[in-house]
Amino acid sequence: MLWIMKFSGFFSAAVIMIVLSPSLQSFPPAEAIRSSNLVFSGAGGQITKLPFKKASIFINSGKCRFNSGRFSVCDESLIHIAITLDVEYLRGSIAAVHSILQHSLCPENVFFHFLVSESNLETLVSSTFPKLNFKLYFFNPDLVRTLISSSVRSALEQPLNYARNYLADLLPRCVRRIIYLDSDLVLVDDVSKLWMTSLGTKTIGAPEYCHANFTNYFTSKFWLNKRYSRTFSGRSPCYFNTGVMVIDLVKWRRAGYTKWIEKWMEIQKSERIYELGSLPPYLLVFGGHVAPIEHRWNQHGLGGDNVKGSCRDLHPGPVSLLHWSGSGKPWIRLDSKKACPLDSLWAPYDLYGYSK
Repeated sequence: MLWIMKFSGFFSAAVIMIVLSPSLQSFPPAEAIRSSNLVFSGAGGQITKLPFKKASIFINSGKCRFNSGRFSVCDESLIHIAITLDVEYLRGSIAAVHSILQHSLCPENVFFHFLVSESNLETLVSSTFPKLNFKLYFFNPDLVRTLISSSVRSALEQPLNYARNYLADLLPRCVRRIIYLDSDLVLVDDVSKLWMTSLGTKTIGAPEYCHANFTNYFTSKFWLNKRYSRTFSGRSPCYFNTGVMVIDLVKWRRAGYTKWIEKWMEIQKSERIYELGSLPPYLLVFGGHVAPIEHRWNQHGLGGDNVKGSCRDLHPGPVSLLHWSGSGKPWIRLDSKKACPLDSLWAPYDLYGYSK
């Protein structure tokens, strides 16, 4: 799959021709993200049947510092990745982990921090990925339930979407840096390259998109209120997608950014200063103060428009990460036989055993 990094030639041209085909270009939005019967629960909430096939065992190459064995979470040689395990997106999360392991030179040096609101998922993870280094963290939905306001899509209102705001509190203090990844993406490059990104003096790093109209992410009520709009005074904020972020947890903890985000959510709840889920508080707190990361690490928007779910093409340039942000998810479209052309690039990482 590493050939995907060289897309700009004949493949892009072929994809464009397919995307322009009227029969495949668009279709009604997916009714829900939930894949039926993803988790089978018995008495007491115990999982009685596992829907995922067992992945291959991924081991370090000879070039890695360590060749085998499990690590303590505090080991300094580890790459730390945080992903949510939401029942509605579980199939996507498993595919994301699979893609990371498959393209990593040192997969045993990757430690996964899974944020969950459901119990009894540990067995599913360990059965699907033998030898995986991971830890589950329960995120209490009540922590944010009263702070969440309605959004353009109901899926964006789920409490677990906001768990990333609390990584600095949930994770052990010895974890000083984390890569946060959404559940609707796959990597086609070694995650260690993203891990080594320099943040300089910044707290977070992400691909920025400065051509986007930044004012569109907030309501007119926000821009007309000088107390709010002057938040960006002296800053040159650009849009960035929070589904791929490298975060310096030491700086985050020191500055107390979780409280900053919560404050903006409280204002939103009472005054409606934005429309789009959990993203705008990050723009308010970090916009103009983000360490730029190459766009190859977030080829986002492949899920299409938030309303129509139309097919999208790749952005120009190399690709290290494909992200199906938007309303259309590849597993839903593939199962319904209404796949977009690029959904075929997600399919090889799918381990869902009962959909084949």
